[in-house]
Amino acid sequence: MSEHPIFDICVEPIELYKLLKISNLVGDGEAKTLISEGKILVNKKVEVQKRKKIRRGDVIGFDGKTIEVAYTPTKKSAEFISTVVSANNKSKIKKRAKSKARVAASETASKPSTERSKRKSESV
Repeated sequence: MSEHPIFDICVEPIELYKLLKISNLVGDGEAKTLISEGKILVNKKVEVQKRKKIRRGDVIGFDGKTIEVAYTPTKKSAEFISTVVSANNKSKIKKRAKSKARVAASETASKPSTERSKRKSESV
C-alpha cells in the first residue's frame, strides 16, 4: 500500500502540466507557472519541464501535498478527457499557425525583387 493518495490516469504518459490541472493539485492557469518557477517535485526532484512525461508510479509533490500516479486505462473521467482534448486542439492550432507563417516567409524570401532586376537592366 502506498503512503500517498493515488490519482488514476487513463492515458500514459501524460504531460506534467495536464496532470496538475486534472488532479486539482494546483488551480487553473497556475500549473505552467509553478513548474517553470521550480515549485513542483517529480519523484522528490525539482522539475522545470512543463511537458515532462509522467507515468505510473511517479510521485508528484507541491506545497506539502503529494499524489502517486496510477494507470487505469478503462477509467476515463469527463474532466480528464476534456482537458486532454482541449490541450491537443490548442497545440494543433499553434502548429498550423507556425507552419503557415513558415510558408509565407519562405514564399516572400524565394520571390526575387522586381525592382532590383529593373535597376540592374537599366544600368547595363
